[in-house]
Amino acid sequence: MSIEKVKEYLKQFHKSEDIIELSSSSATVQLAAQALGVEPARIAKTLSFKTPEGAVLVVTAGDARIDNKKFKQTFNVKAKMLSPDEVIEYTGHAIGGVCPFAIEREDVKIYLDESLKHFETVYPACGSGNSAIKLTLDELRLCSKAIGFVDVCQTLI
Repeated sequence: MSIEKVKEYLKQFHKSEDIIELSSSSATVQLAAQALGVEPARIAKTLSFKTPEGAVLVVTAGDARIDNKKFKQTFNVKAKMLSPDEVIEYTGHAIGGVCPFAIEREDVKIYLDESLKHFETVYPACGSGNSAIKLTLDELRLCSKAIGFVDVCQTLI
């Protein structure tokens, strides 16, 4: 099970005990926000895209949307989401529990979007449709082994 892989993975950062296993679904931003009692924007959603070099994961604020022009300028390719089967193949996680931790393949590149910088702490999933973890942005960057921040989302007013 994917959550077990994430628990094992997060042990190296002394964070496995911080995983929150919910009694209700957190498979969407809205459900996760309700279950955790936070605003939807603080849910750190992990979006997966196909590029000629492999897969790219972009962790964004829960209310952010990909800006296709910014994505193409950043990654030199049109934003094309992975299929549900490709998501599992590349990440090891099913849609609803995709997270930037314990990624199946080493060639997957992980980035954090600037939209997350509005918050001191965020809640990414942990490999299942009913899990999350509260992390600072520094912790998220460390635990996800993200390459860095990108600006690929629409500016929300």
